[in-house]
Amino acid sequence: MKPGLERVLQLLHAVGDPQKRLGKVFHIAGTNGKGTVACALAAIFDAAGHKTGLYTSPHLVSFMERIRVDGKMIPESRVAAYCKALEDEIIDGKATFFEATTAIAFMYFSDMMVDVSVVETGMGGRLDATNVVDSDYVIIPNIGRDHTNWLGDTIGEIAVEKAAIIKKGSRVYTAVKDPAALKPLLDRADAVGAEVTVLQDVAECVVHTTAIGKLGFSLKAPGFDMLNLDAPVTGDFHALNLSLAVMAACDAGIEQSAIRQGLLSIKKSGYRARLERLRRHPDLLLDVSHNPEGIEKSVEVLRSIQDTYCKVYAVLGLVRDKDAREMVRRLKKLTNTVITVNLSSEKGMSSAELGDLCRDEGFRVTVAATAREALDVVHGIAGKDDLILITGSFYLAGEVMQLLNC
Repeated sequence: MKPGLERVLQLLHAVGDPQKRLGKVFHIAGTNGKGTVACALAAIFDAAGHKTGLYTSPHLVSFMERIRVDGKMIPESRVAAYCKALEDEIIDGKATFFEATTAIAFMYFSDMMVDVSVVETGMGGRLDATNVVDSDYVIIPNIGRDHTNWLGDTIGEIAVEKAAIIKKGSRVYTAVKDPAALKPLLDRADAVGAEVTVLQDVAECVVHTTAIGKLGFSLKAPGFDMLNLDAPVTGDFHALNLSLAVMAACDAGIEQSAIRQGLLSIKKSGYRARLERLRRHPDLLLDVSHNPEGIEKSVEVLRSIQDTYCKVYAVLGLVRDKDAREMVRRLKKLTNTVITVNLSSEKGMSSAELGDLCRDEGFRVTVAATAREALDVVHGIAGKDDLILITGSFYLAGEVMQLLNC
């Protein structure tokens, strides 16, 4: 990881600056929710008949998940060809994995002559490799404390980094509420002449129904009312994320019928593992929440339906650079029984170390060496009326999806 734009610009210039041929660009940053916004926007524009590129990270199972056009993953042969074309520049310039991947995505979108590109930042914004695009729309759903080693210790410092993706003429949509986070966004927009829409200032979002894999809500704002929207997502907090996508799509001229169809087909764009139910009896939910705020949101959702289960068990794996103790404390609000697991990544915190931390916080802990062992353990103790939550990391979610072939 080497923040900065020089290397990615060098890569892109060597192949003809494809970042200048991405159609209408939607650039998305934030701490949590940006993947949901990105997938929703891509699905909406696809439903409206626009050729749409989607660039997200990280992947769950296959690298090709990161780069899609009209919901379809980039072919392996294309990845190989682009790697070959970039090889000398990558080696000579010592480009990072994410910089190379970003260049590949923009090459593919340009070659496919997309109408729309939906681009999710990797981390932060100012020095993120994706910040070479000239964005027509910027969406920042929320800002919390994550990646503090790189982005800063305070919410304000982190917000400054993320606000830097706002460019002259961008139309900005945000649901940020914390004044310490909102002010840097407004200051940046004012400095570059960008128009900002703060969701809570102009719109009312009302949730009607929420269940595992189902959300119904209405959005009312000046100029339009969209009643009884439905999406196959879990958690009422997603209503704000989806509302940002809806408002930006409306502003870009997309009709309500396509917006409704797009929300219903969000999984076509690769939306997975956000409190997704993989199995029943017991219910097995897969979640990629990987910071304290994300865990908190998932726990709130599950606590609202906890009475429908006898017991709740958690399988937990964390990357080392996260605020592990705070994540564990928030998980404790849902359950005190956890199986810790090693991640299939050198970035992972060891299951033994994570287990010790969980014991310090009052959990009953079983330490598992692998995700397969963790699944065997939890299925050995969970009854058919229990809930199993697998959470903490994209790495863990991807490994479980492979193990369960789903």
